[in-house]
Amino acid sequence: MIGVVLSGCGKKGSTSQSPSSAAPSSTVTSPGDGKGGGSAPWPGLTSAAEARKQLVALTEAKPRSMSGYSRAKFPHWAQQGGKCDTRETVLARDGKNVKKDDQCRAVSGTWHSLYDGKTATKASEVDIDHIVPLANAWRSGADQWDNDRRKAFANDLTHPQLLTVSAGSNRSKGDQSPDQWQPPDHAAWCVYGRAWISVKSTYKLTVTGEERGMLTKMLDTCSS
Repeated sequence: MIGVVLSGCGKKGSTSQSPSSAAPSSTVTSPGDGKGGGSAPWPGLTSAAEARKQLVALTEAKPRSMSGYSRAKFPHWAQQGGKCDTRETVLARDGKNVKKDDQCRAVSGTWHSLYDGKTATKASEVDIDHIVPLANAWRSGADQWDNDRRKAFANDLTHPQLLTVSAGSNRSKGDQSPDQWQPPDHAAWCVYGRAWISVKSTYKLTVTGEERGMLTKMLDTCSS
């Protein structure tokens, strides 16, 4: 398997859906463009000011039970057309000079990991992280969703839920929330906090008090 992860990668699914009630927010940049020229949009990432408003509006609650949880209840990676699945689509979006074979698999390229600043030149060295891990989503409300909505969450290309990062950093993160794990590169805290808040706001997931406190600290690192 390429890039097996504790929170990000998994098996292929069939089709992808967007959350029915979610609309993309303002677009900013993320590492890579798949071609080697500047940065590509990391869709739906809000400004720090908007993230603060979203954070205040998030419902605070204790983590829900993990009873019944299974990664299989979040089908991924879904097909995105042209033999490409969600994983390969994100690899192409986030990398530079990405070349694919006739099965849409990335055979070469360069990927910069936001979390720890590492650079990879092989797709096997990176994982696709679910910013809000599947298990965390389950504990904060996704246990009440149907499989179609969980599938949309696990394959979301419209909001800042998926990001190519080093395999080591993704596996270190696992299914932990921001109060339990933070990107080793402190410079990534602002973007990471905004992405986490954006996803939780989009999907109306809850946060714990500790989680809200650390997200506030992450936003405090933003320059504006």
